[in-house]
Amino acid sequence: MSSPLSKKKTLAAVEALMMAFLLALASATASSQPPATGNLTLHNLCPFPVWPLVTANAGVPTDARGEPAGHRLDGHGWGLVTLAFPPGAWSGRVVARTGCTAVDEDDGHGDVVIGRCLTGDTPPVTVAQVSVGGGPERRAAYSVSLVDGFNVAVVVTPHGFAEGRRCPTLGCAADLAAECPVGARGPRGGCGGGGTSEAAWFKARCPDTRTNATDVEATPQDCVAPGEIKVVFCPNPDSVGSYHALVQSLPD
Repeated sequence: MSSPLSKKKTLAAVEALMMAFLLALASATASSQPPATGNLTLHNLCPFPVWPLVTANAGVPTDARGEPAGHRLDGHGWGLVTLAFPPGAWSGRVVARTGCTAVDEDDGHGDVVIGRCLTGDTPPVTVAQVSVGGGPERRAAYSVSLVDGFNVAVVVTPHGFAEGRRCPTLGCAADLAAECPVGARGPRGGCGGGGTSEAAWFKARCPDTRTNATDVEATPQDCVAPGEIKVVFCPNPDSVGSYHALVQSLPD
């Protein structure tokens, strides 16, 4: 017959084995999860400066940390900033304001107070929409909307996503303001939106944008946990599909 001491030793050994198994299982489960989406990068390739505005959607309590509120991004590729997404799910909008004036060089928090801007404060305005961290897979979704018109060419491209996922570059690389029909031109620049004929014209020129409330891009997406989402203002006016080669050639 086994002694009480032997039974205790056996029970302790079994518990130790069970604990080791549970720790190994937890470690394997954690390693199989996709990495959290980390950064939002804004890059200005326009020949003029832009003052990007990043705002969280309604019901989202936090903005991307390091939001460049009032910060100017110089043109010709010099203006580049990387922001950290907050923990958990986040969704918001990015717009490029142009022709802005500074009311005060410092608001007391190290930010420049922006006055009136030629474009980007009100329609017509191009809007990049980004959503990250959705669901257990930490899905990402992104689009470029021309519902409120166009003021700056914008494309969105993810980097560092899981192999086999569809994370295409989406947006509009063309300067629609330069080609805008006379009747749709904005009073201070840009190209107006909202009309059926304008939406159809936008869609024909830039099929990988959204031009009304129910519109989707011609290129589907199924993106999970990209390490970086990059919003580029005034990309190369070649096709959006060839833009991957362009961004890979740019300096970090």
